[in-house]
Amino acid sequence: MKRTATAVWNGSGKEGSGNLTTQSTTLNKTQYSFNSRFAEGVGTNPEELMAAAHAGCFTMKLSFVLGAAGFTPESLETSCAISLEDGTITKSELSVKANVPGITPEKFQECAADAKANCPVSKAYNMDISLEASLV
Repeated sequence: MKRTATAVWNGSGKEGSGNLTTQSTTLNKTQYSFNSRFAEGVGTNPEELMAAAHAGCFTMKLSFVLGAAGFTPESLETSCAISLEDGTITKSELSVKANVPGITPEKFQECAADAKANCPVSKAYNMDISLEASLV
């Protein structure tokens, strides 16, 4: 399986702007710029997209891991923060809140750690990955 995206950029790095389009067209000429990446401008940025990818992948993997252990989550809500420091993406911080009937806190932590280690995005990211996992 392959998934694709296209980036178009016009102008200089600081004054220019661009857009991103994904194969599914969920992003369709979605704006990005210096300000959307390094300030509070309108549009998306690579780090935000990386955070969305990691949160989504981890959460789906956790659902599969829980299912394999005999549990069906009522809800999983994951946030992810990607850190960009001195021109290098250095860290991905996952935080999940879960409602999983019948699971012990210990078993949940085991399943969450498995999902963190084995989701495809975690495996692709060459950076420190932290996880805070809690039952609600």
